[in-house]
Amino acid sequence: MTFASFQIDTRQRLEHHLSGLLQQPVATRLVEAMRYSLLDGGKRLRPTLVRATADSFGALPDSWLHPASALEMMHVYSLIHDDLPAMDDDDLRRGKATNHRAFDEATAILAGDALQSLAYEHLSQAPELSADTRLAMISTLARQAGHEGMVAGQMLDLQAEGQQLGLDDLARIHRLKTGALIESALNLGALCTNTPLSTKVRSALTTFGQALGLAFQITDDILDVTADTATLGKPQGSDAALNKSTYVQLLGLDGARHEARQQTEAALTVLDQLGINHDSPLRALTGYVLSRDH
Repeated sequence: MTFASFQIDTRQRLEHHLSGLLQQPVATRLVEAMRYSLLDGGKRLRPTLVRATADSFGALPDSWLHPASALEMMHVYSLIHDDLPAMDDDDLRRGKATNHRAFDEATAILAGDALQSLAYEHLSQAPELSADTRLAMISTLARQAGHEGMVAGQMLDLQAEGQQLGLDDLARIHRLKTGALIESALNLGALCTNTPLSTKVRSALTTFGQALGLAFQITDDILDVTADTATLGKPQGSDAALNKSTYVQLLGLDGARHEARQQTEAALTVLDQLGINHDSPLRALTGYVLSRDH
């Protein structure tokens, strides 16, 4: 299977799985808001990363689907909240109105809250995984999404608005805000083997995830300058509008591109150390992060 076919197959299976959820709403408007953001497509990078890692570690073919879906729910909740007026105050996400614009602020907050809860519930019910593995996955996701991971990064990002950051501070923010869920995708995928991760493997996945997360974020910063709103699916130049420090601002466009390549090469080096095959979708996905155009 080519990587393009792998991506398409992963998206189709994920979309089918997600669309089967939330079929019996207690609060109809809440579920409409949850489905509005959860089923609106997107790159589905994190679920693809879960599956690619699971495949690379020899997990059962279908074991990735529940953890990948749970991780995507967590990611979507973060986007809904990130777009709120109290955060980035965005009107457009993935080419359509943000959740709070399509519904209202209170509904958007509740939709995000509910998706976060559903992520853990769904992960706890993964049929192909042992109870110990499900518990390890829940612990991993909670840690990397919470006050020491993604949410911490969001807080630091808000505090940094209007300030001139150095590269180390900027990297720290993005390792948390963006990289933490990418690290979580790697850990969830590796855990699909139903085997505890060794300290060596966990450390390697952390290094890989940090490099890949930075490559992704730097590419985002580049696209925020070089791509248009229609291509991005969100307002072009939104970082500049919020007076945020970016890699392009600090390094220039060519410097940012160089740094993205450096981070990608660092990620590929880790895959070599882990013995991941050269035809692995995990290796192809690493290259995709650098070359994507939206």
